[in-house]
Amino acid sequence: MTGLLAGLAGCTGAESFTEGKSRSPGDTIRITPEDGMKGIGRSDPIAVRVPDGRLERVEVVQVEDAQPTELRGRISADGRSWTPESGARIALAAKYSVDAVAVDGAGRRSARHTTFTTAVPTDRFIGYFSPENRATVGTGMIISFDFNRRIQDRAAVERAITVTADPPVEIAGHWFGHDRLDFRPREYWEPGTKVTVELALRDVQAAPGVFGIQEKSVGFTVGRSQVSLVDAEEHSMEVRRDGELVSTVPITAGAGKTTTYNGKMVVTELYDVTRMNGRTVGFGGEYDIKDVPHAVRLTTSGTFLHGNYWAPADTFGSENVSHGCVGLRDVKGGGPDTPAGWFFDRTLIGDVVEVVNSRDHTVAPDNGLGGWNLDWKRWKAGSALAAVSGSAAD
Repeated sequence: MTGLLAGLAGCTGAESFTEGKSRSPGDTIRITPEDGMKGIGRSDPIAVRVPDGRLERVEVVQVEDAQPTELRGRISADGRSWTPESGARIALAAKYSVDAVAVDGAGRRSARHTTFTTAVPTDRFIGYFSPENRATVGTGMIISFDFNRRIQDRAAVERAITVTADPPVEIAGHWFGHDRLDFRPREYWEPGTKVTVELALRDVQAAPGVFGIQEKSVGFTVGRSQVSLVDAEEHSMEVRRDGELVSTVPITAGAGKTTTYNGKMVVTELYDVTRMNGRTVGFGGEYDIKDVPHAVRLTTSGTFLHGNYWAPADTFGSENVSHGCVGLRDVKGGGPDTPAGWFFDRTLIGDVVEVVNSRDHTVAPDNGLGGWNLDWKRWKAGSALAAVSGSAAD
């Protein structure tokens, strides 16, 4: 989802800060089911609550489907809870996102973002996929399927998924383990490309006694090209639109002991504001910033490019002080005319951010949509169809 408020993100760390350390009364948003829960049934409770303060907004949406659908619900009169409307039911074999925003008595906002998946019959499998149907994405978008069960016959499953482009271009699949399959072309997509994904998984046997249930067609459009190059040593980011340099932005990257990954990373989420908690990425209680503005997710492990209002202005362009994220100057609450606000408003899911000259290794190709860090020959070698044919020629 784009342009929402979310929470419990984690930088590969987040910056040192002086503001936002204390917890406000409205800081805790309690969501049921818990984040990442699987197998939720129609009789299981779905609720959002705050111990004090009030809920400002709650959105529960079925995502990664041919048509995202909102689960209708109501916030109680006292603002403390949200529950589904009478008669509203979740779909089975589906993935849902929950985005909640709360405000405490002093007007301070906090946010939370979670996901859960609903029950799938034990003899069936499905693939949760991105990008969303009908989305307009950047030229670096990689189509990614996460399957709810271990796929033993990967060739049969890959053969049942067809990805085509207009204008035509060669597209190949690559497996990461037995439950994730990504697709991409040799180079970034050309702007204006129309991509169609046909799923013919119904009754395809992925493992003994386990069959697919999806039969649908989804698609997306590739928008303009935007590729940003972060130089961690020079503390700068060059933003190129359709190959032309449009801006050079001062940044701060990962500090000496918490460096930023090198390599090509693809934007997968955009949030107006997010909470970054060190506990979610192995940094214990080192930080818990509940209102990080203009957050652009780059990896699953928690690398973000985001606004930073707590560091002195002269930090940007001169020092690397973060725990692994890339920080742009911002103001508390997020300013539209700050470097972070400017970049956020011009970014699409699927845009590429490449980091160079950091004293870290290259991001893993399965950490987020990092597949562009594999050359074409190695990418095609990860196809189960290439393994069947005995050929991974480039």
